Amino acid sequence: MKRYGLVLAVVVIFLLSLSISAYAQEVKVGTGAAAAESILKPVKEHFEKATGIKLQIIASGPKIALQELEKGTVDAAAAGLAFDEWMDLMKKERAEVKDPASLQQVTIGKDKIIVLLHKDNPVSKLSKEQLKGIFTGKITNWKDVGGKDMPIIVVWGKLIPGVNSLFVKNMLDGESQTKDVLEATTAEDVRQNVASNPEAVGIGPAAVVDATVKSPETPEVSRPIILVTKGKPSPNVQKLIDFIKGEGQKYIKQ
Repeated sequence: MKRYGLVLAVVVIFLLSLSISAYAQEVKVGTGAAAAESILKPVKEHFEKATGIKLQIIASGPKIALQELEKGTVDAAAAGLAFDEWMDLMKKERAEVKDPASLQQVTIGKDKIIVLLHKDNPVSKLSKEQLKGIFTGKITNWKDVGGKDMPIIVVWGKLIPGVNSLFVKNMLDGESQTKDVLEATTAEDVRQNVASNPEAVGIGPAAVVDATVKSPETPEVSRPIILVTKGKPSPNVQKLIDFIKGEGQKYIKQ
């Protein structure tokens, strides 16, 4: 009888250790704003509950995310950029990837880049020409685009280069944005700065919009969101990919 009890105790401890070990597993993803806000944050809680794997989201921007992947400190990197554009960005930032052929990519979603205004700004529509004028500094007062007589404050996020470069390419025709900006960091920081300043305007992934800001009607700018691994995805990263493409679709705003 004692022997039976001992065996039972060993089995229980073994099962508990398996459970704890499974829950202790984690996936670290270095990411830009689009992937973090549009895909990873919305699925995080549900993925962890379904798999017992902790999802650690490190929103560092696409450059640092890829550098961390190269060093092996994250399991995957994600960003709102096509792969070739990501490689071009790394080259431009003097952080060129040594062996791009070793990287494996998968598209995990699509994201729209939107313009953010303070919720009390009466402007409801902006054309490409107006956006170009605002973000290059040629239009400096809201009254010139149908708004109130107040100066325009452009909020620009330092840690969202993927968002910025695509917006500059499509809306500014490659012309540099104005240097007279209110500097921010992440997409969330851009939103918070716009929400705090009635004169402000910024850009970010569509997922950052909440009740504190509004998004006027503008020409659409969209991009793929990709996840990159060094070689074949690990089993846990593959589980994340499968979840995003499957059940996770219920939680993603696109």
